[in-house]
Amino acid sequence: MTHLRTTVWGPAEFVGTPPWWLVGEGILAGTLGTGAIVGAAVLGAWTGRPSFADGEAGLACAVALALYLSLVGAGRALVGIAAVLGVFLALQAPQAAAGMVLAERGQVQSVVVTSVEDARVTGSARARYLCSVTDSGGALLKVRIWRGCGQTTQPGDALAVVYDPKGRVPPRGAETDTGIPGLLRDLAPWAAALVTGSTVAVVRSYRLAGPSPAPGSSGTAGAARAAARAE
Repeated sequence: MTHLRTTVWGPAEFVGTPPWWLVGEGILAGTLGTGAIVGAAVLGAWTGRPSFADGEAGLACAVALALYLSLVGAGRALVGIAAVLGVFLALQAPQAAAGMVLAERGQVQSVVVTSVEDARVTGSARARYLCSVTDSGGALLKVRIWRGCGQTTQPGDALAVVYDPKGRVPPRGAETDTGIPGLLRDLAPWAAALVTGSTVAVVRSYRLAGPSPAPGSSGTAGAARAAARAE
């Protein structure tokens, strides 16, 4: 049972509060991983690099963080939790990054609604409508707009959309209450959860220098790290 607990949740071989340097290492690892995931999405939206803008680079950063936690000897359950949180953050970041780019350099233009579609998910009480729109030149936009598109919207109505002059992110409906601080607040819960999970995983990876772990078990890197700190 001790071996199982160590494998799943980490050895956590310290008495009382964990060493300050161990907590700092966990916070640093989580912060760097979170920053890399969000930063990759922002870089992709700003420069138009598909692999970054679509979240693929963010997923790679999440995998790298999970690999680091495994190498330091963190428990498998905590590594899995951190990996799941990292993936969710990587999937959420591209939309927020696109909104940041539009908030920074986007321009507002008026478009004309050509059709309205009820896109409500079956069984969901929340209604969502999608508007197909044309720009001032009469060209149909490739994306449909849902911000500002409602049940009362009719073909021929005008909507305000924000578009990127460089064309690197798709346009979206204009919202007066959305800005960079608001978009960052949307990511804050996932980012805080990932930093917390990474910190707990690193703290519980602490192993005192002692007998080598059984073959195939985690903790080799954690033992070497603890021994180096002790010296």
